[in-house]
Amino acid sequence: MMKRHEIQVLLKAKLPQAEVARLAGVSRRTVQRIQDEPAIASVDDEAERERRRMGRPSKAEPFRSLVVELLGEDPELMSLELLRRARLRGYTGGKTAFYDLVAAVRPAVVRPMVRFEGLPGEFTQHDFGHVDVRFLDGSKRRVHFFGSRLKYSRWVQVTLVENEQVESLVRALVGHFEAMGGVPLLAVFDRPKTVALAWNKAGEVTEWNATFTDVMVQLGVGVEVCWPGRANQKGSVENLVGWVKGSFFKQRRFLDDEDLHAQLAEWHVEVNERRPSRATGVIPAERIQEERPRLRPLKVSPEALALKVPVFVGPTAMVLHDTHDYSMPPDAIGISGTLYLYRNRVRIVAGRFEATHPRLFERGARSTLPEHRAEMVKAVSGKRAKRYLKREQLLELGEPAFRYLTEVVHRRPAPG
Repeated sequence: MMKRHEIQVLLKAKLPQAEVARLAGVSRRTVQRIQDEPAIASVDDEAERERRRMGRPSKAEPFRSLVVELLGEDPELMSLELLRRARLRGYTGGKTAFYDLVAAVRPAVVRPMVRFEGLPGEFTQHDFGHVDVRFLDGSKRRVHFFGSRLKYSRWVQVTLVENEQVESLVRALVGHFEAMGGVPLLAVFDRPKTVALAWNKAGEVTEWNATFTDVMVQLGVGVEVCWPGRANQKGSVENLVGWVKGSFFKQRRFLDDEDLHAQLAEWHVEVNERRPSRATGVIPAERIQEERPRLRPLKVSPEALALKVPVFVGPTAMVLHDTHDYSMPPDAIGISGTLYLYRNRVRIVAGRFEATHPRLFERGARSTLPEHRAEMVKAVSGKRAKRYLKREQLLELGEPAFRYLTEVVHRRPAPG
């Protein structure tokens, strides 16, 4: 219809039919036919095709009344069963045309939108998000963040995180509960992939992330997750990430990472203590006074939070975790244990043996305590084995030790 309208406009401009045909990309015969048509009043192509009865009639259309009748008796009747019954009545067309008819006739099921308006201290909502931040020097970096909101008061906490893995989640979560003043009854998560490993078709979690569940048990907080794609379950958490992006990241410009963190702290004061919430019309700092007496005390501080990881003491008396080796006494070899992962240290317990190390972050790094080094030398039998063990321990010091030992071996080789 828009093409017909274009041709009519060109004709009204008194252009020759041949020129109109060239400009519109149609034949001259088409221009002649449209010239005699009334002016275009609507550009609804489908309505015009129906009015003109254009196209081949669908073989499924005569069976519309049958489909309406069958769906009236059973609205959930499968399309395949409807097709089978239509074929018994003489339908000879294809499946696609018939299924299109069924889709047009079947009553749509519309579920109401449920808004979860919480009571004081009832639940918080949480989600990860990321945004590409451009700094004033022109550099660009993807920033990940974890957001939390007390549903009743609308108090918000946002933490910048390195990634969207479970350790980042639980450490940020505990920090948020501390800033809010306590723990609610329930924590609702909008992103099950981070906390749930598997779920069934009904949206029920069948396998949880063990690290996550252990921390939730330590905190004494119940957990609910929203099924992906079901907005009517999510309440305002569905917009939390978008709101943080629009309210903070896209409203400000940052000099560098330090400036980003400083402005985020200022933003927390603004949205929690100065600006009324659009949802309640009340400043969150005022409403949270009603909520904090209902929050329960935080059982573990962010500094004391330890993630429990099952480990095994290997044949070299080392425990491997996330590409990092941590030493244990040689008598602990072959014993299973637990690695307690703190923010800046690790504690390993295997049977009656225990060791604490500074936490390693560089990939492939190794931490060997001096007492474990001495015990290993003592435990090794034979002079040759002791000598090579000492050499291995020296090599752990890095590249300078490697170069030094290489020079010693080649300039003053030991007798055979």
